[in-house]
Amino acid sequence: MKISGIKYLANQGIENIWKNKMMAFATFCVLLISLLLVGGSALFYFNMNSMILGLGNQNEIAVYLDPATEVLRVQQIQAQLQNMDNVDTVEYISKEEAYNRMQNQIQQGKAIFDYIDSYEFMPDGFKVTVLNNDHIEETTLDIGRIEEVQSASSSPQVAEFLRELRKVVSVIAIAVIIALSAVSMIMISNTTKASVFARREEIQIMKYVGATNSFIRFPFFVEGMVTGFFAGAGAFFITMAVYRSIFRILMEQGTLMRAFGVGSIIPFERIQLWVAIAYLVVGSLVGAVGSVVSTRRHIDV
Repeated sequence: MKISGIKYLANQGIENIWKNKMMAFATFCVLLISLLLVGGSALFYFNMNSMILGLGNQNEIAVYLDPATEVLRVQQIQAQLQNMDNVDTVEYISKEEAYNRMQNQIQQGKAIFDYIDSYEFMPDGFKVTVLNNDHIEETTLDIGRIEEVQSASSSPQVAEFLRELRKVVSVIAIAVIIALSAVSMIMISNTTKASVFARREEIQIMKYVGATNSFIRFPFFVEGMVTGFFAGAGAFFITMAVYRSIFRILMEQGTLMRAFGVGSIIPFERIQLWVAIAYLVVGSLVGAVGSVVSTRRHIDV
């Protein structure tokens, strides 16, 4: 087919949107709702996963050194910890700082400290966070093998709970996304079929006068693609507005909400490009393919 012919058929497809604006609007609405349902579910899953990972990052390894460890050796151990696999951050806690923390934590027994005039009995230590909470137990054991490390402790039960929670959330989210996708495809299929059915006589006349299948389908392809593109654009802007509003509300809740992992919610600016591409590509593709497939029955005359 020549370029001029493709241009003509593309213009026909765009004109058909205006000529059949009611059906085009119905297709647009169905595509918009379908994209919002599936896209919103996917974003919810990604953020739940990020929140669980954020909670896991709060699971720390408490490292205590032998009180007799010299300053130079303490620095060497800190460097060794920072170079270990799966270690994210290493915070040094001096004897004095550990002593002050203990005083603050034991409010009811403050009289005990009247008999302690020095913090030298306290060990130096570190607060270690890990990159992958699933392997925190192995990392704790590796740290415990370092010479001069008196003890290294963490909560592997918390890591196991979060690991199982991620599995459950993943299974539920994937099931919901698949179900919503199936429902959306059925809705889109029925809508595009209704749109094509309304013009079945036009298709049959074109077929009788010798038009090829590709000549008939191409305008419907363009019509569906353009409608899907605008539905994707609409879904993106609605998602952006709602997402940013929810994000702002949650971030205003402060420390309490961040303690539950809300601080790990993905900022929309970080994912907006991928969300826009997904909406526009999926919307255009589904609209185009749905329109073309729906013409098959009326082309076979």
